Amino acid sequence: MLSKDCPTAWETSSDLEEKADRPVEECGVFGIFQHEKAPELTYFALIALQHRGQEAAGMAVMSVDGMHSHKGLGLVSDVFANGELSELSGVNAIGHVRYSTAGENTIQNAQPITVATHRHHLAIAHNGNLVNARQLRIGLELEGSLFQSTSDTEVIAHLIARSGEEEMVSAVESALQDISGGFALVMLTDDQLIAARDPFGLRPLVLGELDGSYCLASETCALETIGARYLRDIEPGELITIQSDGIISRRFAEPRQRRMCTFEYIYFARPDSDIDGYNVHAVRKKLGKILAERHPADGDIVIGVPDSSISAASGFAEASKIPFEMGLIKNKYIARTFIQPSQELRDMGVRMKLNAVRGIVDGKRVVLIDDSIVRGTTIRRIVQLLRNAGATEVHLRISSPPYKNPCHYGIDTATRRQLIAATHSVEEICREVGADSLEYMTVEELMEAFQFTGPHEHAPFCNACFTGRYPTDLPDQEKDKAGTGETGSFVATATRPSYIEKGGRGA
Repeated sequence: MLSKDCPTAWETSSDLEEKADRPVEECGVFGIFQHEKAPELTYFALIALQHRGQEAAGMAVMSVDGMHSHKGLGLVSDVFANGELSELSGVNAIGHVRYSTAGENTIQNAQPITVATHRHHLAIAHNGNLVNARQLRIGLELEGSLFQSTSDTEVIAHLIARSGEEEMVSAVESALQDISGGFALVMLTDDQLIAARDPFGLRPLVLGELDGSYCLASETCALETIGARYLRDIEPGELITIQSDGIISRRFAEPRQRRMCTFEYIYFARPDSDIDGYNVHAVRKKLGKILAERHPADGDIVIGVPDSSISAASGFAEASKIPFEMGLIKNKYIARTFIQPSQELRDMGVRMKLNAVRGIVDGKRVVLIDDSIVRGTTIRRIVQLLRNAGATEVHLRISSPPYKNPCHYGIDTATRRQLIAATHSVEEICREVGADSLEYMTVEELMEAFQFTGPHEHAPFCNACFTGRYPTDLPDQEKDKAGTGETGSFVATATRPSYIEKGGRGA
């Protein structure tokens, strides 16, 4: 079994260190209903969402002779490299790209998860993470449920199957009452496409239209790729059903204070996506401008760490009147190789991925913009790359506040004790990474990029990774992972007691 704690044959040590030193991609979902090219459109939409997860991909299609699926480990192009797409036919489909925020990276955990009951076929694709998945799983196992994966998505499937409801949408709504955390769900049944978004709106989900057919996606960039028209965002706590006679919308939970994940804008989402009314590139560029105004640096050139920090770097350069340069080049075409046995070869692997342009940085005072620092190992190497290329000074500016707390809603980060900002002061981090100066944004400055000027704890965003204030209650094992004995929560997500607290449906 391949475990996320154990390097796989296609991951280098630098791959693993980089994953540990960045907030790692979540997952991406897509669905389309009643379109003659559903499998092909799903494939291209998943390619557009590939940045959200590169460990596994899959697709489920409903045809006249039942539900068929194909999934595997690797990139979308790898999973469907041998003609598998041509074998999937039907007008309704859902797809998924995965990074294992919960559960090991095995084929069993690849999505969509498909199940068949005596009443329905069902396929589920999930972006996010359930904070009460372990308790729910224990309760289900005590009642006889058998699990084939370690993914929390399978917990949702079991809750739906055991709901006792005849109508599928009612069964889904019943299951949603029991789960807590961040989630954007897309589900395919025999004759419906169902979607739901968690009551706080932690994870994004949008609705689009193409040739009279409705589609759903984690980001608008997927809609743009297939030529679909954006209609609206799915609302927090909303459950929608798409069927042959149109769309039915209902609420499975009362509206809560919206808590959209700010890291979607800072790092995860593609710059060309619009999420909850904000364009990602515009937000990042505004962050760079605020950074330049509040945390200036004397330099000759501004450089962004590719790719997610380029927009912020351009904003910093524009506001500071310091020239923006491409002083770091990312090689996007190197293949993953076997684990390198020595430190020298591991360092060479880093240089293969990212090079400093000597002709640009030599003899220059560099203002280096990055979106975040997790453990500090990657940015330390980047600072050293710039110095080796002749930079006389490196002033580091971060377009987010210090990352001090792990995420529990679908982003894979280190535990709190492994986060450098949780255990070091800004001055200590500056020395650790070898920069001449280091400054972060404040949470208040981050909120200004969204034109929110009130107290940040009342902002419609989740900033728990910066503040430790989680929008849901955390079970004990999640508190342990956070390294604190407190939740710092606003309110619990679930609208009624969890499955394990009730002793199961039959209690």
